[in-house]
Amino acid sequence: MTKFHFRAHPEHHRTEHVGWLRAAVLGANDGIISTASLVAGVAAAHASHASIITTAVAGLVAGAMSMAAGEFVSVYSQADTETADLAREKEELNASPEAEHRELSAIYVKRGLDHELADKVAAQLMAHNALAAHARDELGISESLSARPVQAAMASAGSFAVGAAMPLAVVLLAPEQNLLYWVVATAIIFLALLGAAAAAVGGTPLLRSALRVAFWGTFAMGVTAGVGAAFGAPA
Repeated sequence: MTKFHFRAHPEHHRTEHVGWLRAAVLGANDGIISTASLVAGVAAAHASHASIITTAVAGLVAGAMSMAAGEFVSVYSQADTETADLAREKEELNASPEAEHRELSAIYVKRGLDHELADKVAAQLMAHNALAAHARDELGISESLSARPVQAAMASAGSFAVGAAMPLAVVLLAPEQNLLYWVVATAIIFLALLGAAAAAVGGTPLLRSALRVAFWGTFAMGVTAGVGAAFGAPA
């Protein structure tokens, strides 16, 4: 009897990076825009250099903590929902395994298998791990995509802090006389580079992504600087 040996060839897909790429880009983007906008606002209001530094540091810390708390609560809610769904699915499997088998088989038929093959696939997968099969194919829950609140919170806080550290460094190093222009100009560059880096990892057009991120960041800083100039002390 001839034996066939199947060797999987390595494949690399861009979608493998979507989860962490989105979180990292979002956090760093928020860090740059939030901190640079705060600095632009208080600088336009003619605040002292010490006040601007304090604002930038406070923005970094508060933003990182806010991102961590918000992401933790959001992802923890998702994890609770997944846990409840899995518990309900386990009960249904114990109560009526035949109905659950038909349900799983119907899912595979919708994906293109004929009824006989779908029935065999469902039977084999349920024999191996019924809950895992239903979690993956009925509920869309898998081990690689399951919610991890602590990991998500740490990633969001870390990426925000990295982004916020960039305009903070500019505040510490740039000349005080032209600080507002330095912060805005470098923030636009940082945002463009971030957009280009995200596009390179995701396999999308570099220029379009860089311009999109830079445009909205510039808009946010412009609005904040305008508010600061309107309500700040006269020069």
